[in-house]
Amino acid sequence: MIRYQLVCKCKNEFESWFRSSDDFEKQCESGLLSCPGCGGTSVEKALMAPNVSTARKKANVEKSLAADKAEKHMQKALREIRTQLTKESEYVGDKFVSVARKMHHGDEPERGIHGEARLKDVQELNKEGINVLPLPTLPEDKN
Repeated sequence: MIRYQLVCKCKNEFESWFRSSDDFEKQCESGLLSCPGCGGTSVEKALMAPNVSTARKKANVEKSLAADKAEKHMQKALREIRTQLTKESEYVGDKFVSVARKMHHGDEPERGIHGEARLKDVQELNKEGINVLPLPTLPEDKN
């Protein structure tokens, strides 16, 4: 299949696909090819840049496909990790910082917890020697 950029006498530009350059010529000569804007059959090929496949382009496409595959694999692994972590811990919501401190000082039984915390509060917990880590962020979390 060949894609041509076409232009009508009315200056409307559009594209169309053909089996071959001969197919384009036959359709043009028989009046089967018409402008979607005005319906006119006076259509010609417009100037187009060729789309030539090079070894460099192929290598870039292969790298891009490999990167996409690796990213999907990583996202799947992060989803599994997050699912496991949240399944095996208690959600304490916005009380995360206070519960983490109480557990650190022995005022609450130690257990796995997860919840909400501001960056500033997490930094303070870490300064106090209370090690906390964020759960992995996934693309759907940003939408």
